[in-house]
Amino acid sequence: MKKYLVAFVIALFPLASFAAGEGPKLDHMAVDLHNQASLQRGMQVFVNNCLGCHSAQYQRYQRAAEDLGMPINLVEENLLLGDQKVGEQMTNAMFKEDGASWFGTPPPDLTLEARLRGPDWIYTYLRSFYKDESRPWGVNNTVFPDVGMPNVLEYLQGEQVNHCTPEEALHHEVKIDPLTGKAMGGCMTIAQAGQQTTAEFDKTIYDLVNFMAYIGEPSKLDSHRIGTNVLIFLFLFFFVAYALKKEYWKDVH
Repeated sequence: MKKYLVAFVIALFPLASFAAGEGPKLDHMAVDLHNQASLQRGMQVFVNNCLGCHSAQYQRYQRAAEDLGMPINLVEENLLLGDQKVGEQMTNAMFKEDGASWFGTPPPDLTLEARLRGPDWIYTYLRSFYKDESRPWGVNNTVFPDVGMPNVLEYLQGEQVNHCTPEEALHHEVKIDPLTGKAMGGCMTIAQAGQQTTAEFDKTIYDLVNFMAYIGEPSKLDSHRIGTNVLIFLFLFFFVAYALKKEYWKDVH
């Protein structure tokens, strides 16, 4: 018995080491699949900025439009690329060979990325690009060091500069001014402004990641609705069942 116990404890050591491994500090975002306005804006950002290289091949435009309360004609006029039809999957025209040649590896499909990485990871990652002339695309990322992806949202965020040491980049936290309650920044600063302020850009990224969380599990909206209806039914049925039980057992007692 002791041998099995020792073997079990030894087998747990790698898991403990993995759990103790430190990754970058992630900023939390609360996914809200019932915020249709956010999801609609997120879909617009996704189509205009992500679909050029990535795809969401397990999601259809029409399904997204219906789930998010978007008129089909507006989706056809503003969000379809080329000769795509509204009933088709959200794909692009990039060949995998071209993607591998340009970026070192084909850009991944993003349909399930939020389920794979988690919304917090994507939210932090998309806001953590910084200027790095040593990299092929001139940028790097504190969450994903030596990333092969260009900062396609730099025109919105602006050019960000990283003053962190590797250790600071891992644990950096935004300091809050105790008098004003406003963020004082950290070791990442905007050297050249983009089209949006920091707060506006954070909101844009929130909307984008919110939409990515939706396409990772679009049936969750239906699940929430059905689950709520089931709970209401069970609550009401409880009184019917209790009354029926009383009726059956009244003669016994």
